[in-house]
Amino acid sequence: METAVAAAPDDVPLRLHLADLLLGADQPTRALEHAVEALTRAPSSRNAIDVARRAALAAGLRERAEGYERLLAALDSSDEATQVEPPGPATPVAEHAGAVEDEFDVFLRDVLSEAGTELERPTVTLADVGGLESVKRRLHTSFIGPMTNRELQRMYGTSLRGGLLLYGPPGCGKTFLARAVAGEIGAHFFAIGLHEVLDMWLGQSERNLHAIFETARRSTPCVLFLDEVDALGMKRSNLARSAGRNVVVQLLAELDSVTGENEGLFVLGATNQPWDLDPALRRPGRFDRTLLVLPPDNDARVAILRFHLRDRPVGDIDLAGVARRTDGYSGADLRLLIDDAAERALEDSITSGTARPIAQTDLEAALRAVRPSTKAWFEAARSFVMFANQSGEYDDLLAYMRENRLT
Repeated sequence: METAVAAAPDDVPLRLHLADLLLGADQPTRALEHAVEALTRAPSSRNAIDVARRAALAAGLRERAEGYERLLAALDSSDEATQVEPPGPATPVAEHAGAVEDEFDVFLRDVLSEAGTELERPTVTLADVGGLESVKRRLHTSFIGPMTNRELQRMYGTSLRGGLLLYGPPGCGKTFLARAVAGEIGAHFFAIGLHEVLDMWLGQSERNLHAIFETARRSTPCVLFLDEVDALGMKRSNLARSAGRNVVVQLLAELDSVTGENEGLFVLGATNQPWDLDPALRRPGRFDRTLLVLPPDNDARVAILRFHLRDRPVGDIDLAGVARRTDGYSGADLRLLIDDAAERALEDSITSGTARPIAQTDLEAALRAVRPSTKAWFEAARSFVMFANQSGEYDDLLAYMRENRLT
């Protein structure tokens, strides 16, 4: 039966039959997993909700079972309203239907939150990103502008969907930029890590990925952020005998939205190794726009250093001078630099018995101890930009490396 469900994952009656069998075999947790999968495909199915209720009860999840009971009651009240209302304006029925949808959305978000996956509405915008003016201009021009101007969007017949790949050395703020994009367009932000997708059981990773996209579609406008997307979308030529090929195929199907609707869903991926991505992920309609996120420029470094010093005692320091000497440092390197300087001031305060602020000497010592971590990434990237850039997709990286004598 499990083989049949794996072969036909969208067959809701078959999946619910398997859940019933698992309940009879005293495996309520696995039965609940299949019931939740059925609900993502058929949100208004009474049978699916009832099976989920019984499985949650058998698993000892009483509060969750009560949530399913409330959902069933809401569906019943919606049916009663449909029968009682005479023909004519259907507003009351629509309101009940909307209430059922809202309740299911809230319930589904609660279930995902228990698993460590949360929807949020970020308050940060690109104005909160220090420096990186060229990156922000490109984001506005190629991504945010078309998405937020509905009149121009309708005029030119473009779709309110999109995919953007952020790549560059680690620690340079790709996740923060993704959150700022969501805040800029007033969308939900749904950040996904590998642990929410990958599973040891055959077929479960694909189901997890489908459920994540379904939840994001129900919460549009939504920015779905896939961190370390190269681990989910690795070149299939490198996965010839691996179950990971199926995850790549599932990701391609979700981005194409063969069975779902991606209008208002903006998928952002982040990777340190774009050359490991399956080429099919880069074609138009998927991750068709690419943005290189480089180490912070001088203005951004000043802003980052000031941010990490904001709640600490600071003496007379040359912040601009420190910023000039940290060319090539990532945002994470700069945070480590300030932490190192603060620890030195703390150690000295403990030894002397007198608290003192962070001084220029602490920063000088920290500069000698903390080296930029991006050099190793540029070393690895050199061979790709020099010898595997026939399509020109890494021209912006090549230009940066030549300008900074990294080639």
